[in-house]
Amino acid sequence: MEIKRDRYLNRLISKKNNGLIKVITGIRRSGKSYLLFNLYYDYLISTGVAEDNIITIPLDDVDYEEYCEPHVLYDYIKSRIIDKSQQYYVFIDEAQYAITKNEMKDADTPIRLYGVLNSLLRRKNVDIYVTGSNSKFLSSDIMTEFRGRGDEIHVSPLAFSEFYPASGKDKADAWLEYLYYGGLPHILSEPDDEAKTKYLERLNKEIYLRDLGERYDLRDENGMESLMKVIASTVGSLSNAQKISDTFKSSGDKSISMPTISHYLKYLQESFLIQKAERYDIKGRKYISTPAKYYYTDLGLRNALLNFRQFEETHLMENAIYNELVYRGYSVDVGVVEIRTSDNGKMLKKQLEVDFVVNQASKRFYIQSAFALPNQEKIEQEQASLIKIQDSFKKIIIVGGNSPVWRNESGITFMGIYDFLLNENSLDL
Repeated sequence: MEIKRDRYLNRLISKKNNGLIKVITGIRRSGKSYLLFNLYYDYLISTGVAEDNIITIPLDDVDYEEYCEPHVLYDYIKSRIIDKSQQYYVFIDEAQYAITKNEMKDADTPIRLYGVLNSLLRRKNVDIYVTGSNSKFLSSDIMTEFRGRGDEIHVSPLAFSEFYPASGKDKADAWLEYLYYGGLPHILSEPDDEAKTKYLERLNKEIYLRDLGERYDLRDENGMESLMKVIASTVGSLSNAQKISDTFKSSGDKSISMPTISHYLKYLQESFLIQKAERYDIKGRKYISTPAKYYYTDLGLRNALLNFRQFEETHLMENAIYNELVYRGYSVDVGVVEIRTSDNGKMLKKQLEVDFVVNQASKRFYIQSAFALPNQEKIEQEQASLIKIQDSFKKIIIVGGNSPVWRNESGITFMGIYDFLLNENSLDL
């Protein structure tokens, strides 16, 4: 089954031969390799590029294990570039395998892979593409190392607009399956629910936890798994290292210290398993450092961690909306609106929450996720924070199901989840 990922393919095409290293990042099994080695490879071939001029090196393949040594990797690539008059395309998949643990842990130890990439950059007839599943070493560091000569393309699991047509189901059934099993592309190839469940459980245990353990030299993988489950069970809730530590202590588990929790949260973000949404004071126009919200990059992995026992569509829908906004390239924060209220003549400060403050260039949207709006009281509750925002940016409440797009007398736009997810321009409706 071929799933067209035109958003990412078109971005790669637009960056072809631009003199920058194209760094394709994302969670493992999200489709980075397929995008590069299948979709983009086929595109290059269709434009007349010869197969010998596309040098593919999947470093997580045992057949290419020797090339995890940077100098061996460079010698091999150099041996393939035999004609200075021709353009060559170098694809290095899962490049973090060419970075040692010592290089990762010690900031003073130079990362030899960067030397390889730097040398390739000097060749005018070489176009470089690198994929990786760790942001620390394959996005921010590359951008710094090459002083603006790195160009990151972040690949998410399938958006619902990609998942739904490939699923062969109607909207409602596809949506429930998407919330339950997530958007990792291979899920659509599994024949039944049991196979889907086992696939996700295996990924959590054999890929993600193992990778975390090996990459970060974790002494306590059980502690990391426990933390992942806590984050999974509190999707959409404000949290920080202290609150998580208190959660462990209240359950009788005192084995994970608060500094360790902070490190583990950072590792999970760097590995793209979770994403952090900072709190933003809308009226004060400033960020609030803590607490924050954490969302799972893939809901199927989140559900599998919890043995599929916590399926609350309200929270999962909020997570799915967050993921969709990130997929569309928006910067997403959690909004806070501070108001003053009177209680028996005493003035009190109260904080109202806005689920998402969404920014892109000059655009801004304020968005609430509301699974159901059964009555006017619930509508008033959901729009309370939005009404208190004294600016002209669009305010939206996304509702579960097939709710039509409409706007009330307060200027709030209401739209159903399907309209939001399946129309790329839905926020402008």
